[in-house]
Amino acid sequence: EETKVSTTQVIPAAAANDRLSNKGLTEPTALTNPNPLAVTSFLSVLQWDSINEMDEFFSPIHTYQVCNVMTPNQNNWLRTNWVQRDGARRVYAEIKFTLRDCNSMPGVLGTCKETFNLYYMESDRDLGTSTRESQFLKIDTIAADESFTNVDLGVRRLKLNTEVRDVGPLSKRGFYLAFQDIGACIAIVSVRVYYKKCPATVRNLASFSEAVTGADSSSLVEVRGECVGHSEERDTPKMYCSAEGEWLVPIGKCVCSAAPLTCALPSAACQLGFYKSAPGDQLCAKCPLHSHSESRAARVCRCDSSFYRALQDPPSAACTRPPSAPVNLISSVNGTSVTLEWGPPLDKGGRADVVYNVRCRRCAGAAGPCEACGNGIRFVPQQMSLVQGALTVTNLLAHTNYSFWVEAVNGVSDLSLESRRAAVANITTNQAGRRSRSPCPGLSVVTLLWQEPDQPNGIILEYEIKYYEKDKEMQSYSTLKSKSTTATISGLKPATRYIFQVRARTSAGCGRFSQTVEVETGKPGEGVGLSLRYDTMTIVWICLTLITGLVALLVVLICKKSAHLLSPLPNLAVKFPESKFYVDPHTYEDPCQAVREFTREIEASRIKIEKVIGSGESGEVCYGRLKLPGKREIPVAIKALKAGYTEKQRRDFLSEASIMAQFDHPNVIHLEGVVTRSKLVMIVTEYMENGSLDTFLRKHDGQFTIIQLVGMLRGIGAGMRYLSDLGYVHRDLAARNILVNRTLWQSGLIRLLSRSLLQGGKIPIRWTAPEAIAYRKFSSASDVWSYGIVMWEVLAYGERPYWNMTNRDVINSVEEGYRLPAPMGCPSTLHQLMLDCWQKERSERPRFAQIVGILDKLIRNPDHLKVASRTRAVWPAGPGSDAGPGSGGQQGPGAVVASRNQGRVTSRTGQCGQRTRQCGQQDQGSGGSRTRAV
Repeated sequence: EETKVSTTQVIPAAAANDRLSNKGLTEPTALTNPNPLAVTSFLSVLQWDSINEMDEFFSPIHTYQVCNVMTPNQNNWLRTNWVQRDGARRVYAEIKFTLRDCNSMPGVLGTCKETFNLYYMESDRDLGTSTRESQFLKIDTIAADESFTNVDLGVRRLKLNTEVRDVGPLSKRGFYLAFQDIGACIAIVSVRVYYKKCPATVRNLASFSEAVTGADSSSLVEVRGECVGHSEERDTPKMYCSAEGEWLVPIGKCVCSAAPLTCALPSAACQLGFYKSAPGDQLCAKCPLHSHSESRAARVCRCDSSFYRALQDPPSAACTRPPSAPVNLISSVNGTSVTLEWGPPLDKGGRADVVYNVRCRRCAGAAGPCEACGNGIRFVPQQMSLVQGALTVTNLLAHTNYSFWVEAVNGVSDLSLESRRAAVANITTNQAGRRSRSPCPGLSVVTLLWQEPDQPNGIILEYEIKYYEKDKEMQSYSTLKSKSTTATISGLKPATRYIFQVRARTSAGCGRFSQTVEVETGKPGEGVGLSLRYDTMTIVWICLTLITGLVALLVVLICKKSAHLLSPLPNLAVKFPESKFYVDPHTYEDPCQAVREFTREIEASRIKIEKVIGSGESGEVCYGRLKLPGKREIPVAIKALKAGYTEKQRRDFLSEASIMAQFDHPNVIHLEGVVTRSKLVMIVTEYMENGSLDTFLRKHDGQFTIIQLVGMLRGIGAGMRYLSDLGYVHRDLAARNILVNRTLWQSGLIRLLSRSLLQGGKIPIRWTAPEAIAYRKFSSASDVWSYGIVMWEVLAYGERPYWNMTNRDVINSVEEGYRLPAPMGCPSTLHQLMLDCWQKERSERPRFAQIVGILDKLIRNPDHLKVASRTRAVWPAGPGSDAGPGSGGQQGPGAVVASRNQGRVTSRTGQCGQRTRQCGQQDQGSGGSRTRAV
């Protein structure tokens, strides 16, 4: 819940000296602007101007503008009046502004800017005009997402930008906000200042008063509750108010002191249009969408006509209806098979659990009667409950008319009395293909051959073969990998039908599995043939297989004879080692199947939650203890899904667990199990008591030897090598996502924010490789880039990469060749390894196996770590400039240059941090040569 702190007035400051003043102006009057959140102030000569104008809709707007872009070294200030913080420890400033593109104005290159600075200052009273520039603390440099040009001016198009910045922690009675212009053409339209609080609520018969959020973005404020009338305290009721103004996991409760009905007061009866599922427990809630209450004090809202609520839906869920028919149904006939493709229905009925059923009917003629197709035909992947809009039907009769009905159904389709809507495709099959028999593959060995894809997405790294017993895919399946287009699978059961599929893997990921091939192994003592369905190319490949097998048999016999091997081998088939690899749970038709397959279910009674230690986007993180049968009690971290979650959120939440469960490495966070059979869905992992690596390093700044820091990097690299070998791309490798336990050498890796990223969420610009930012091409090579940034964070003891540069400046700087300089005291070998990780061409970056090998050598030979880096970070020279050794020429645009005694230098909008070693100092190597960190 957001609460406005105060209506603000903005006072422009004089540029003549360091003192923020308002000379020659009267005292501020009451705010008279019709928009109470808009910024108002008084005019000041040669400073920000107060202007009333019209927007593109010819509506009046009041703005503060400044546009001194022709003169360099601008320092124009605009300040609000004194704002009382009203008990808030952290407030938020929402700024709406518009800014002009410097490229649209001639003759301002070098003096025009496209950013401005936001400052604040605390005080216990209104200081009037007695404030100085040096008293203000900088909050951030703000850039515009959109800027306007001459064309926008002609049509009065107002490209409005909205930026929100948090201010705090605050401790004094009030504060000022100030805006510094450094040479931009900008107009501030409005400023809104507010803070967040948790609203008053009733939970578990305990009343909680409203609470203002804490001072930090991750802090939790503990609030004790008071039992409502006719109830008494069993365990002290309390909840935590998060920084986002949300109540977190309730602890303790109150119980009725007398008969249960005495806890529900008559005045608490819900009115029409509202309901309460339990008396006295919660406040009355408004009936969900498409539902209504038929009387006062309703326990549940009934659905409107033609709308339904599924059995598993809670009373708080909206009523929904069956979906409309699928659209754009397309059929493609190939002999006696047909491929159907369709699009999702235009109206999903308000639900996300839409699946498809396909009905098949065989017709006597164009207008003749139709009957069910029977059990002879085959649907791939299945006939009912399809998630994707595609299906292949095989084993059809030749020269026969078929009608396929594709229905869209959801969780309430079975409750509706109306007939289901379907899309219909009528087809006629062609001549049936020929059938053949292949030679017996053997009792327990099958050899497969296949062709490369016609249009692979890059270089094929390997093939993955998936096989399982027919009709038992959901129970278990096996996989193996092959570098060539052939594979031999051994150890199969005799007289058993198996299904085989193959897919290719490139650097971009794995492709789709091929169509299934059914093979029956031979029976003991019989020469039973292998039943296959194939075309002419299949026959050719079978012949090649036989020839290859005979040649291999001949070679083996010759080798046996030359080596005088007297005992014959029982089986000449070559076994391919089955290496473990990562399986993406999103490839499952039902992601819950992946959870059941990879994770361990833990009883909720085995877990004791002791305290809340954090809050995330999808849930809370708690500290607790786990006691499994026959084992000692251990501390664990528990991530609980927030109440009111949707089914999709639950699936995504558990998919995270099924990913973690596949990892088994000392440097990767260990999953203890999941809790899915209770109302509170939880993921239980090992507890890392020292928290995130960046916080840990900042807390112990300068306390580790270089060998200890390299040991940390080695542990992180080993974990990433393990994940990379599994084919898993991390995408968000950063020190904040690395956990540290009590033992220094064991750091855990866990991927965070993956759900939002996969859905097109924000990318961590400072840690992400250029190709991943530009094209969202994530790979193990992009993880190597991120690892280089983590190396820099570790050697800089948790300092922020690129300091206070904006994300846009970081992107432009990296694209132009800028690389981070070596932190203070960083050995040259480690900084060179960072630069190798930051190669622009991803193919030139080292692999994690090579990185771990280099770090192992450095640990064994610590003498190589004694030479501190003398690398300086520079920008590439401009075209035609001489940047060679001893040239003495000027640096290219934006070069980082500093004198020998300069402690800190500016790189565009960024500054070198305190632990960055002499960012701009010149190397004193032989001949005055300079190492370019580009």
